[in-house]
Order: sequence, then structure tokens, then C-alpha cells
Amino acid sequence: MYTAPPYLNLVVLRSSDIDRAVAFYRAIGLSFTLHSHGSGPEHYAAKTNGLVFEIYPLSAKAAPTDGMRIGFRVDSVDEAVRALSQMGATVVKAPANSEWGRRAVVRDFDDHVVELITPLVP
Repeated sequence: MYTAPPYLNLVVLRSSDIDRAVAFYRAIGLSFTLHSHGSGPEHYAAKTNGLVFEIYPLSAKAAPTDGMRIGFRVDSVDEAVRALSQMGATVVKAPANSEWGRRAVVRDFDDHVVELITPLVP
């Protein structure tokens, strides 16, 4: 019997300022809606390509997610880095061509490392 391999369908980050975090991830192309489930806190969720990407407020009840490394394929690494730089985000590695495509690494405002990739057109 064939069983399909698992795939990632949910990422949850915690932020000390979820509105600022949402602005950061909107700058790379994600679209968010505000959610609340039961007695849980309000949070933002973006759905893209089978993945739910959520940003929750940082609280004393949940461990911080800082230091996590995540990556996104974007239409233009250069434009995304330019927009994020204008917001005050830290550029760890400036856009450059690599074996994976045009690539850059930035830090969001909660210290998550974010890799951005745009495949190179042959």
C-alpha cells in the first residue's frame, strides 16, 4: 500500500508585536486574515500553497520561536529585500545568485531568520 509522504502544512511564529510582524510578511507577498479560536488569542493566518502560516502574540504561556529559520520562494528577492530594508529589517545576506537561485537572508523583527529565493530563469 502506498502512503504519501508527509508535507509541511502549518508554521506558527510568536511575535512581541504581531502587527509589525504581519507588515513584514506582507512585504514578501503573504495575505493575512485575523482569527480567533475559542478562548485563544487573536492571531493572523495566511494560507498559501497548502501551508497555513500563523503569527500569534508572544505570551508567558508559550515559548518564543525566535531563532527559527524559515524560507519563502518570492517573485523578486531584490524587491522583497528592498521593501524589508525600508521597514528597518536586518539584511543578513544581500541578494546574490546561488545554486538555488537568487537568494537573500533577512531577520524579521522577532529574530526569525528568513531565507528568500527566486529561481533563476535559464
